[in-house]
Amino acid sequence: MALKRGLSISGANKNRSGGGGSSLPILLVIFFCVLSPLIFFVGRGLNITSSPADQNNDNDNDNAVGSGKQQLDWRERLALQHVKPLFSKEVIDVITSSTADLGPLSLDSFRKNKLSASWKVIGGETLVDNKAASETNQTVTVVKQEASKGKGDNISEDNSQSGDTPAKLARRQLREKRREKRVAELLQQDDEATARLENAAIERSKLVDGAVLGKYSIWRKEMDSENSDSTVRLMRDQMIMARVYLSIAKMKNKHDLLLELQTHLKGSQRALGESSADSDLHPSAPGKLKAMGQVLSKAREQLYDCKLVTGKLRAMLQTADEQVRSLKKQSTFLSQLAAKTVPNGIHCLSMRLTIDYYLLPLEKRKFPRSENLENPNLYHYALFSDNVLAASVVVNSTIMNAKDSSKHVFHLVTDKLNFGAMNMWFLLNPPGKATIHVENVDEFKWLNSSYCPVLRQLESAAMKEYYFKANHPTSLTSGSSNLKYRNPKYLSMLNHLRFYLPQVYPKLDKILFLDDDIVVQKDLTKLWSVDLNGKVNGAVETCGESFHRFDKYLNFSNPHIARHFDPSACGWAYGMNVFDLKVWKKKDITGIYHKWQNMNEDRVLWKLGTLPPGLITFYNLTYPLQKSWHVLGLGYNPSIDRSEIENAAVVHYNGNMKPWLELAMTKYRPYWTKYIKYDHPYLRNCNLSE
Repeated sequence: MALKRGLSISGANKNRSGGGGSSLPILLVIFFCVLSPLIFFVGRGLNITSSPADQNNDNDNDNAVGSGKQQLDWRERLALQHVKPLFSKEVIDVITSSTADLGPLSLDSFRKNKLSASWKVIGGETLVDNKAASETNQTVTVVKQEASKGKGDNISEDNSQSGDTPAKLARRQLREKRREKRVAELLQQDDEATARLENAAIERSKLVDGAVLGKYSIWRKEMDSENSDSTVRLMRDQMIMARVYLSIAKMKNKHDLLLELQTHLKGSQRALGESSADSDLHPSAPGKLKAMGQVLSKAREQLYDCKLVTGKLRAMLQTADEQVRSLKKQSTFLSQLAAKTVPNGIHCLSMRLTIDYYLLPLEKRKFPRSENLENPNLYHYALFSDNVLAASVVVNSTIMNAKDSSKHVFHLVTDKLNFGAMNMWFLLNPPGKATIHVENVDEFKWLNSSYCPVLRQLESAAMKEYYFKANHPTSLTSGSSNLKYRNPKYLSMLNHLRFYLPQVYPKLDKILFLDDDIVVQKDLTKLWSVDLNGKVNGAVETCGESFHRFDKYLNFSNPHIARHFDPSACGWAYGMNVFDLKVWKKKDITGIYHKWQNMNEDRVLWKLGTLPPGLITFYNLTYPLQKSWHVLGLGYNPSIDRSEIENAAVVHYNGNMKPWLELAMTKYRPYWTKYIKYDHPYLRNCNLSE
């Protein structure tokens, strides 16, 4: 032990001194005199007792503070008592750093174990230092010295203890500082981790739109939504949850709650009715809403099961999805059906005009200026239609926007059913100074099944089977694909007559083809001066990044199509097309059309229609016009920019929502109706109005 070593060293020195042993006490006295003040002041600074009396004082002080409180560290005591040590901080640190390895002989050990400086260490009992974990396994046995056996031994013992204690204490303090620093770092890391978790939770909570949840939650008592249909939506949500709890109540044999839910569900259904806005609700709706909320709260307390509710809602969602798909099919079917029907007013107009036409004498059935029909220096238009009112809009809008109407010639072709009506209308309403001529497609004797593949195919048994037999259902529950291609326009030669323009007008060099569902808004005479660069067809392209390209219209799985055409080639639109009939004849465009039409007898290259064969026939023979010449989509696209429509030379109502039908888009209809005089006697008699 350290104390014993100090004594043995002292004895050895005494033996070596021999006869001069008297010098040793002098040295010890000098050493004691020098070191005693140091021990005194350090002890006072550290507030460590060195005698039983001082020990008793410390015990009294501790009791005064209160039982159960831990003793304050010497640094804390120093701060609390405002004791100003004799030595500076640097001197104390040097002294304490040299006595930190004394273990149970340190000043802290004496202080904490209530030992005075007169106690002697001989080994045995364990002392635990609460501040130094590395010293926890040291054991010493302490017994009280009964009598002092010699002054020299006491002096050596005191010197050894007082010299070793500061160094051990300093090292222990350094270890404590390092430990405290490490603990602080760990605490800081824990704080940072906690802060990160809190921030992540906050960010996740921001992703949930609490406002929306509040507005549409069926458990919410108050409704803060400013929407005009907030009550309607809440009632519908309540009815959905009521149906969920109805099935659960039935499953769990909750008959009373089942009856209560059924009663309130019927009441909510009656109050809601067909309302789509809060203003349409029955006056009893607020009361029904409150009552249903109370019943749902009761049902939630008794029946709520997350798995069951989720399963029921999922089943209801699947059923609703199937109903939506079925309704979409029905809607498409009905829109196709409406698109191919003729409104009663237009049918009435055609019948009245036809009757009056055949009542006219023959000499009054002729149009003036027939000499202009084959003049290649004039502006010629081709219009093929069986709709009198639509044809009148095309002619009127073209003439009203033309700079010189006398140079415009309109070639109208219709079927025999509407031939009289078309003639009678333009005899009664001549287009100013423009020339007009009406022909009957059934009188084109050269257009027969031996020459025209389409007519030959229409007479085949396979085509009759496709169009007229019951193998292709037309009920509301069936798909719309069959009905779409069974539209009469695909059977009418008026639709395919566009491939025979040189045969119909052999004396003309250039002609502008117009559909009957367009409106002309600007003078079109500049189109005749457009250089087509040797191409046959001048048209506006319709392709975007990935739509309206050849692969949408043609079957590229067929080797004939894949070998001759590019699937990414840009499509173009019929409706307003400039045709160079001279180049047409040189390229034998009609012969190309016949070739591909014969190959498609079984409809393996494309479905029915005129655009797919047009794309094939005029492949690499179409000159792209500026898009402002022809704006499409007014029959199906509700998001066309208004400025684009107003700046267009021609607007096209392609699609099912034709402007003369009730399903037309109201925002686009005025562009068409402005060219109709609804105060005309024939229109009034047939109840045709805006």
